[in-house]
Amino acid sequence: MSATLAPQTTPVRSLTPPRRRTRVLALPEARWALAALVAFLVGLALDLGGAPVWAYGIPYAVAYVTGGWEPALEGLRALREKTLDVDLLMIVAALGAAAIGQVLDGALLIVIFATSGALEALATARTADSVRGLLDLAPATATRVRADGTEETVPTADLAVGDVLLIRPGERIGADGTVLDGTSEADQATITGEPLPVVKRPGDEVFAGTLNGTGSLRVRVDRDPADSVIARIVTLVEEASRTKAPTQLFIEKIEQRYAVGVVAATLAVFAVPLAFGENLTEALLRAMTFMIVASPCAVVLATMPPLLSAIANAGRHGVLVKSAVAMERLGEVDTTALDKTGTLTEGTPEVTAVRPLPGSGLDEDRLLALAAAAEHPSEHPLARAVVAAARARDLPIAAAEEFTATPGEGVTATVDGRRITVGRPKDAVHTEDLGQGLLPGDQGPGSGDPRGATVVTVTRDGVPVGTLALTDRLRPDAAATTAELTALTGTAPVLLTGDNAHTAARVAEATGLTDVRAELLPEDKVKAVRALQESGRKVLFVGDGVNDAPALAAAHSGIAMGRAGSDLALETADAVIVRDELATVPAVVRLSRAARRLVVQNLVIAGTFITVLVVWDLAGHLPLPLGVAGHEGSTVLVGLNGLRLLRESAWRSGSVQAGRG
Repeated sequence: MSATLAPQTTPVRSLTPPRRRTRVLALPEARWALAALVAFLVGLALDLGGAPVWAYGIPYAVAYVTGGWEPALEGLRALREKTLDVDLLMIVAALGAAAIGQVLDGALLIVIFATSGALEALATARTADSVRGLLDLAPATATRVRADGTEETVPTADLAVGDVLLIRPGERIGADGTVLDGTSEADQATITGEPLPVVKRPGDEVFAGTLNGTGSLRVRVDRDPADSVIARIVTLVEEASRTKAPTQLFIEKIEQRYAVGVVAATLAVFAVPLAFGENLTEALLRAMTFMIVASPCAVVLATMPPLLSAIANAGRHGVLVKSAVAMERLGEVDTTALDKTGTLTEGTPEVTAVRPLPGSGLDEDRLLALAAAAEHPSEHPLARAVVAAARARDLPIAAAEEFTATPGEGVTATVDGRRITVGRPKDAVHTEDLGQGLLPGDQGPGSGDPRGATVVTVTRDGVPVGTLALTDRLRPDAAATTAELTALTGTAPVLLTGDNAHTAARVAEATGLTDVRAELLPEDKVKAVRALQESGRKVLFVGDGVNDAPALAAAHSGIAMGRAGSDLALETADAVIVRDELATVPAVVRLSRAARRLVVQNLVIAGTFITVLVVWDLAGHLPLPLGVAGHEGSTVLVGLNGLRLLRESAWRSGSVQAGRG
């Protein structure tokens, strides 16, 4: 089936999921946090400006209410279930601080927790947006062919196994199935990650949501729409995201014990002296002092400034790390798994070899110019690569006439009175004759495996005159990055790709990788990641496509390439490389390790201050001003220590030292 060049009358459909974005202020948590922050800043300005107590007390009170009512309510609900939530403890500590005149401390604590809750709600909403957008890849309707040959348009949800669909040029395929008739090409990068459209002939498998090319296909439905690969990707992302929750159980147990201990100790500090005849005011003051010095404000700040400073530093270098938890987890990884297309490679083909055949009378430039002239009217990615290569050499591109494109075969056009065809090689042309130049790293003619490239033949009036080899361009920093990740984790990265084995082997050879797993569907990548983690490894997965999203969610940490990455991959990943600089992957891991070291330092400092002040208050008489000074002093100290990672040198030297550690 052929297609004659004609003006385009319908817009090209995109495989990118419709972008759904929950507005920040659409979330009630964000609105309450913003209100608390504004009220706190107003109160702080009045407080520092010497205003009377009632003037700054009102905005502080507003900050308490707007930022604290929700965690207080959740804490009371947890209390009803006979568990003590640390959030409730923070509310009590804030109220206790206010009760003895430390209104500023309590308001700041409230704002910190309200902001944290808003960020968590936003991250959850954005991931849900992307999952819903992914489902929109599958068309809402499909053309079903009845037994008598007539056609009907039906919702894809009503399709059943065994139905026959007609897929016209430019349409998205409505269900997973098998081609019964017709030849075309399908852009299925969202499923397999392959950068180029794949030829589809009778007997080949097609996937729901992928984009049909210039030919018509009749497809038999093999899977229920609810069980399509796209639907399974959504399920895998949701399931894998939930598997991260158990890692928080240990922290929750520590929080529960700490909260119960502080509450019990505060009551004891108040009740015991009172029972022995101490003045009520003195007993209450001692208990409130204990509540202040035992409150974990310094512990909270022990972790946040280093991680937030690392996030800010990474952001200046083009890496968006989504949360403090994500930054901390990046430093724990000891194994890396890499996608190929769009990650190690740039995801766009380029001409890497031009080989005129003996006796053709053509040199490389004339052969490339001839092919570019024939391909110029085509919109196929390979055609664009051929034309781009000719233009890069400043070659003249002649006008083409009588252009036709045949799906799965190639293009034909009349150039300077000669009939030129550019398409897949025939038996008369051997790919072994291509020689060098398929990928960086080839040393000479015959080195490496030329089957890793896409090969097209150029014929003139039916006679082969040469061949062109095209490959997905390897990123310039790919080999250096894989070597650095190997040194950083002690294990060479694993290559996980949906592309064919020959292409994967060629990329692995150029980047020094030995563990190569090719022709993987999304669930296969998830299985590979989980197998590594079940063996005791903490896996960092780096990818960019919709097909990578389940593996990004299943991995201990995930990094997405941002420039061409799908919405779902960007939302699922823990970090996004905005500028597509692959070398930032090991750099951000090192920075995370530096942040983790500072967190440990801060926890030691905070723990020491709390222990000394608590013992002082219990064993002697700790004056309230001194207790507040010690508490606030430890908070400031750990905060300043964490801010060290804002320095430019932390991206280079500081993080390197952490990596060696």
